Amino acid sequence: MQISELYQLYLQYPSIQTDTRKLQKGDIYWALKGPNFNGNLFAEKALEMGAAYAIVDEPVAANERIILVEDGLTALQALAKFHREQFEIPFIAITGSNGKTTTKELVATVLASHFKTATTEGNLNNHIGVPLTLLKIKQGTEIAVIEMGANHQQEIAGYCEYTEPTHGIITNCG
Repeated sequence: MQISELYQLYLQYPSIQTDTRKLQKGDIYWALKGPNFNGNLFAEKALEMGAAYAIVDEPVAANERIILVEDGLTALQALAKFHREQFEIPFIAITGSNGKTTTKELVATVLASHFKTATTEGNLNNHIGVPLTLLKIKQGTEIAVIEMGANHQQEIAGYCEYTEPTHGIITNCG
């Protein structure tokens, strides 16, 4: 399935959840994998719990509401990029060794007094949190403040490929 087709599903069901414990009826369940978990194993359960669709990267049961993609994380990031490209607004990226979340909260609070502002919730600033933050941006938003954390080289560059920030703040290096 092409990203543009996934985007049409997202527009119909604009809430993505990667954890069945937090799933709400009508969410799109996005199966992700890590060293200690495999979200693909929960796709059928997610549908039983009310998910509109389940996005997986391993074959599971045949079901028209289960959509197979090549790589779940890559597809999530591509969908986030596609969504971000729908907005011609300032995107402020905030990163640094420490102080990211506090700086993000301060900047977002000041901007929210004058603009409809979207911002990273808490410190969801990793390879999963950044795309999920982008996908929560709604039409009418006037500015976005996105926190980006890193634990290896070139990670921020990767986030910037799909976040496409117009401005950047580095809080501290070292």
